Amino acid sequence: MDILNGAGGAPAADLIKDGSEATFMADVVETSQEVPVIVDFWAPWCGPCKTLGPMLEEAVTAAKGAVKMVKINVDEAQMIAGQLQIQSIPTVYAFFKGQPVDGFQGALPGSEIKAFVDRVIAAAGGESPGGQLDEAVEAAEEMLTSGAAVDAAQTFAAILGEDPNHAAAYGGLVRAHITLDDLDQAEAILNGAPAEISDTPELEAAHAQLELAKQAADAGPVAELSADVEAEPDNHQARFDLALALHANGNVEEAVAQLLELFRRDREWNDGAAKTQLFTIFDALKPNDPVVLNGRRKLSSMIFA
Repeated sequence: MDILNGAGGAPAADLIKDGSEATFMADVVETSQEVPVIVDFWAPWCGPCKTLGPMLEEAVTAAKGAVKMVKINVDEAQMIAGQLQIQSIPTVYAFFKGQPVDGFQGALPGSEIKAFVDRVIAAAGGESPGGQLDEAVEAAEEMLTSGAAVDAAQTFAAILGEDPNHAAAYGGLVRAHITLDDLDQAEAILNGAPAEISDTPELEAAHAQLELAKQAADAGPVAELSADVEAEPDNHQARFDLALALHANGNVEEAVAQLLELFRRDREWNDGAAKTQLFTIFDALKPNDPVVLNGRRKLSSMIFA
């Protein structure tokens, strides 16, 4: 499934090349009339250049033709370096329509380099693959919300085919399999996540939702557990089980209320199980969910009372 419409098959040689003073007009000024060109000014003796260069090349390659890159050795192109007033390296300029439109000096982390490349593409009126992928994630989320979990799973998988480290797509694929009640596959996908994204909020949320789904499979009947708690309010295990059953039945707010009450009565019960379960529920929801906001506020007031 090809979800990108850009120049996906452009060979690396067409996207990234070594330039010189003799080729600068053709490689940068003329080429930038059609597509933005990022120029990396470097030198063989420059340590940070050796780190920045490959990261820039990776980001440009990932853009699949939406931007190109030219590498200029300043030792061999001192006239251009002087004209552009380059006083330290690495220095990076982005050209569009023959003019510099953006740039930076010094080494940057990978996330900022990607943001720079995306910004250059956007400034030229284009759309980066990352933007297209984010739109595809939104579409898959809508599918999942509307009950089309199989279609959502296929879309999330296609996104990961384009970007294996796309955390939102990875988390979405896990959640799609949870919705399909295929918990073993959801767990296998989660366990196979690349290390680079294993601690992202999207995967932590998916992990929390998987844990809750496993608990739901063993949840008891709400009516019986409610009666047990009403008859014996200090039966902590019954209250905890009631919270699990309520959550399994979609009553998340009441489940949180029962866990908060359990924490109020005995915060140390079962190695702090109430607080642990509350955090699992909070992690599974969006950070701005009213249940999360109210629950965290009430829990904090009890912790620091």
